[in-house]
Amino acid sequence: MRRILFLMLIAAAGLARAQALPLEKIKLPPGFHIELFARVDNARAMALGAENTLFVGSMRAGKVHAVKFDANYRATQTTLVAEGLNMPVGVAFGNGALYVSAVSRILRFDDIEKRLANPPQPAAVRGTFPTETHHGWKFIAFGPDGRLYVPVGAPCNICEPDAERYAGIMRIDVGKSADGSGLEVYARGVRNSVGFDWHPETKELWFTDNGRDWLGDDAPPDELNHAPRAGMHFGYPYCHGGTLPDPEYGRKRPCAEFTPPAQNLGPHVASLGMRFYTGSMFPPEYRNQILIAEHGSWNRSKKLGYRISLVRLRGNKATGYETFAEGWLDGERAWGRPVDVLVLPDGSLLVSDDHAGAIYRITYAKR
Repeated sequence: MRRILFLMLIAAAGLARAQALPLEKIKLPPGFHIELFARVDNARAMALGAENTLFVGSMRAGKVHAVKFDANYRATQTTLVAEGLNMPVGVAFGNGALYVSAVSRILRFDDIEKRLANPPQPAAVRGTFPTETHHGWKFIAFGPDGRLYVPVGAPCNICEPDAERYAGIMRIDVGKSADGSGLEVYARGVRNSVGFDWHPETKELWFTDNGRDWLGDDAPPDELNHAPRAGMHFGYPYCHGGTLPDPEYGRKRPCAEFTPPAQNLGPHVASLGMRFYTGSMFPPEYRNQILIAEHGSWNRSKKLGYRISLVRLRGNKATGYETFAEGWLDGERAWGRPVDVLVLPDGSLLVSDDHAGAIYRITYAKR
């Protein structure tokens, strides 16, 4: 019996070492601190429930998890909500239900926070989105208008797809149409947006967009875009970064026809989740500024990204782009890849990492 207990302790210690993450490598501004919040398999997009529940989607894992946390914002339990789904990256919470994107489908799990121990079978909100998995995974979120916003990426690196079905951000009025039949294209010319948020004062949409590949290490940039109204076109596939005509499609329509980025981001950094910082924990200069998770380049000769960046705004204009948190890239080796950011009610910031299978919590305390 003692030998069995001893072997169990050794195994547990080995598992703890295997799960240890080098958080001491993360560099943050003075006064900020990062800690492990939870381990979640292939953690991607995040959404908050109404009762201290964090919902987390995934891509490769095909799972959705729920992480319960206490009044001190410490994770207490992680529950598997769903599995076997097709790239369920996006999660959104509204009217007591959890909405999950799964490439061609949007699913709804009703009354979810009261049923975590025995999750319900999902209802289909809409099942007619394109089935292509190339840029088929979807970040989703409810806007200030109560509608569910759903991006549909281009089914390619560069092509000229049907603008009514691809390369845009759609929205659904799920309140009026339980089956999601009311669908509107809100923004066009968007190659692949995997993160968006609304300005807390103007209520206008801002979103990240991933630039095309194979134009070299330093072109084109990823983009941060601003869409204050429906019907705007942001250039794909004709123009990149506001000024760079595409070598294949740029002759068809000039860059001057399109809305330029509010801020060009790093080339190939894979800018994904973004949020406005709306909390009160961080210093006042962070209030209503944009934090972006840069997942990191995959085809650049020297890796770039693997960090949290900060875009500073003055009024409705971007005035600066800088690094807020870095250290997931160690030389040319990445031990973590940020995917999404989310502000908790106490003002701390969560960061998901699909590579390390982790969620971190960033706090601030005056020294």
